[in-house]
Amino acid sequence: MSPGKITSALFVLAATAGFFIFTVNKEETSASDLSASSVTPVSEAVSLKTLYDIPVKDYEIAFHKVKKGQFLGDLLGSYGIDQRLLFGMEQNYKDAFDERRLKAGNQYALFIPKGFYQKPDYFIYEINDVDYVVYDFTRNKIYTGAKQVSFKRKNAAGIIRSSLYKTFDENHLDPQLGMELSDIFAWVIDFYKLQQGDKFKVIYEEKIIDDKPEGVHRVLGAVFSHAGNDFYAFYFQPDSETGGDYFDESANSLRKEFLKAPLKFSRISSRYSGSRLHPVLKKYKPHLGVDYAAPTGTPILAVGDGIVTEAQYNRNNGNYVKIRHNSTYSTQYLHMSRFAGGIKPGAKVSQGQIIGYVGSTGLATGPHVCFRFWKNGSQVDPFKVQVPPSKPVDEKYRSEYDRQMASLKSELDAMTY
Repeated sequence: MSPGKITSALFVLAATAGFFIFTVNKEETSASDLSASSVTPVSEAVSLKTLYDIPVKDYEIAFHKVKKGQFLGDLLGSYGIDQRLLFGMEQNYKDAFDERRLKAGNQYALFIPKGFYQKPDYFIYEINDVDYVVYDFTRNKIYTGAKQVSFKRKNAAGIIRSSLYKTFDENHLDPQLGMELSDIFAWVIDFYKLQQGDKFKVIYEEKIIDDKPEGVHRVLGAVFSHAGNDFYAFYFQPDSETGGDYFDESANSLRKEFLKAPLKFSRISSRYSGSRLHPVLKKYKPHLGVDYAAPTGTPILAVGDGIVTEAQYNRNNGNYVKIRHNSTYSTQYLHMSRFAGGIKPGAKVSQGQIIGYVGSTGLATGPHVCFRFWKNGSQVDPFKVQVPPSKPVDEKYRSEYDRQMASLKSELDAMTY
């Protein structure tokens, strides 16, 4: 780096204050001169002439992150911004931003005039990666803005030597792309059983924010070769009001729906809750499942295709079965009176198959099944899981889909590993 560039970008890490400041003079400086710092990613992604469309040459800029429980007054109080001024601005620009939307961990910036004058002229809060809100104290105005966003079409290919993650790492590919592929193909490929020699090709869009790569935007098309079979996936969104999804060469969805409940006839006796009075232990504790009350012996059904990973008894759950449906989703069924025939670890089950019968084994006061839903290793509320419907492409969009699919498939087939 030349001496002129060194003097044009002075970085000061104020560790005791917990923020990062940089000063820019009138000389032109390229954005790459800021790349040495990872403390303030936003400074790497924008021109040094402006930040958030504000000229920066006369300012020192402090970047912080919102802490848990902080409000706007907390962020600005130490900088001498009068609370009455803030209140007045918010009343005049009610539709611009509601400060109750401040999220812990989001970044904000303060534009402080150079010299001894410490009151900021601007406060900018980043709502997300793209959108932000500006409090302009020079004009007592609040307005919103957005960073420049574009998408770059890219492709990648690889051969599995050990694991999907290691393959991406060795090929210097974004690990997020690997996660996207595992989600897309989750219903047709068991990613716990990848084999040496499995391979993939993928066409995707990379998101570019203010001229800086910001991860994978969307996979457009991919083929995953597993156990000698090729599985294709193509993204298709028929119109702006219809959500997009992934389909195969025959326009069938790659996803499958879950049954709404593990019993055909039942009533919900207890829902998923962060705090519930346990009927046996008589103390409040999380209830991370949904209880379906039904007579002893009522058949319990697998809500989706999968592989049994556990079928055993323990003191709390009684007789229970756990099923891994794919690399993302698993379900668990507790308090069974008994297991159905053939239900043991390693057994394959189909959606709607009987896996056991309602009982009250373990810590239970009456016959029911406690149904638990796992996503990426964490228990979630089954009623809040958004699983896209497994419907094929609508016939009225079929010709458009076939045209897009054929183009992407030809491109994928021409790629080399």
